[in-house]
Amino acid sequence: MSQPNISNVFVLMLENHSFDNIFAMSGIPGIRAATLADSNCYCGQQYFVKDGAPESMPTDPGHEFEDVLEQLTGRKSVVPYLMSWLQSGGKQKHPRGLPYPPIDLSGFASNYATSTTEKTGTPQAVDIGDIMACFNTAKQLPVIHELATQFAICDNWFSSLPGPTWPNRFFVHGATSMGFARSPSLGEEFDWELFDGFSYEKGSIFQALTSNNKKWRLYNDRRNRFSDDPSPWWEFGWIPQVAALKGVHLWDVHSLDQFKDDLNNEDGYPYSYTFIEPNYGESVFDTYKGGSSQHPEDDPTGGEGLIKYVYEAIRNSPVWNTSLLIVTYDEHGGFYDSVIPGKAVPPDGNVSDCGFDFGQYGVRVPAVIVSPLIPPGTVSSSVYDHTSILKTLETVLGMDHLTARDANANHVLDLLTLTTPRECPTQLPVIPIRERAPLSAQMVAERSAQPLPSFGNLIGFIQVLLKANLTLCGEDQAARKAAYEEFQKITTLGEAQDYFHSLIPKIEEAAQKQSEIDRR
Repeated sequence: MSQPNISNVFVLMLENHSFDNIFAMSGIPGIRAATLADSNCYCGQQYFVKDGAPESMPTDPGHEFEDVLEQLTGRKSVVPYLMSWLQSGGKQKHPRGLPYPPIDLSGFASNYATSTTEKTGTPQAVDIGDIMACFNTAKQLPVIHELATQFAICDNWFSSLPGPTWPNRFFVHGATSMGFARSPSLGEEFDWELFDGFSYEKGSIFQALTSNNKKWRLYNDRRNRFSDDPSPWWEFGWIPQVAALKGVHLWDVHSLDQFKDDLNNEDGYPYSYTFIEPNYGESVFDTYKGGSSQHPEDDPTGGEGLIKYVYEAIRNSPVWNTSLLIVTYDEHGGFYDSVIPGKAVPPDGNVSDCGFDFGQYGVRVPAVIVSPLIPPGTVSSSVYDHTSILKTLETVLGMDHLTARDANANHVLDLLTLTTPRECPTQLPVIPIRERAPLSAQMVAERSAQPLPSFGNLIGFIQVLLKANLTLCGEDQAARKAAYEEFQKITTLGEAQDYFHSLIPKIEEAAQKQSEIDRR
């Protein structure tokens, strides 16, 4: 089969849903999905898969490495990984080569009932079963349902490791997480934040593209234009995770307000690869409400609107006939899935702090592949993970792989079986708007006084701001020292918010300068 004519690859990555949570009750023919007979037990009660998930979860399900270990295996700790380190008397830097425990998918309900890693509390007893619930996709998520039926759905696409957002997104950008399997912490990632950003041994996909004289473009929902209930604390939510990487800056990430105009530029759209992030909403308090990422405590409206906007912008642009759009989710967010993830090729020799060698896929996540060269109703059961994005791009552009993981990954080009572009919908369903009560001034004040957490997404976002500030200081060592000392003074959530606001003018000025350079 000859390679399809693709010149522009687009990726939109949302947040924290399993394949079954989004698609098990979709009624799409031919997919491998959970049934109403599937269940988990906790404290003697059996919780069955059910049709019709709540629009938002009352608490954020756990999805740190230890949470996923329990969800997949029923084990509550990483002790099996630490045993060899303890037996060595602590002489090993990290325990190595330990197999992932047998997976039986038994711990989703128990973990949701008891995990406190996300700091939003544990659910009421009546809500525990919601972790097994699946959206009635056609009614609750009409946009992604339409794309899945009009194009291709992948029912064996797995997150790249059994862990949270940041390391899975690192895999998207470099086919490895360089040994990180958890969320950012105050002490863990300073080395990369204080200097050039998170770096890969063989570079990121963006560095590889630049080396191959290929252009790339980054966008995010900076203005939070799709949420039906923008949080008064959504500002941190526009900070893109990709800006943590070496060679990528906050001012390299463009607002989606420009997306349509860029696609329809009279000089063409010269970017081989485009990566798009949502707005993460209320990330200061770990609820992520009022954004467009579809994080579990937020309703899906913003994400549905974001998907609709991105698709329609590409569909109604000059690049449509030679475009490929991948819509997927970084990890499962703690939600039940009925398919046991298989073993993965370890990307490199890096091992996590508890001995995980990255030889195990994470939980299955939704993935929809969009192109006018794909027949409607296509279902693919090939095994993919997030490095399949890189393998696809590398195949299209004739580039080398970055690690052993993307070298062995499957690409999605085999799904593009038509020889000529077909007619496709120009518009997707209209999204119903929901409303929720805003936070009171008293609640905002109380939350502002809360101490800064020691780890989590907020820490990662603040470190991205620090990285930006240090970059803007250039080689002025006194200014860099002062910037770091300013960062160290942040102790409360309110101070973190003030830090964000103090840097916005500098970041916007840098973005304006970058835009002027791009136009030359």
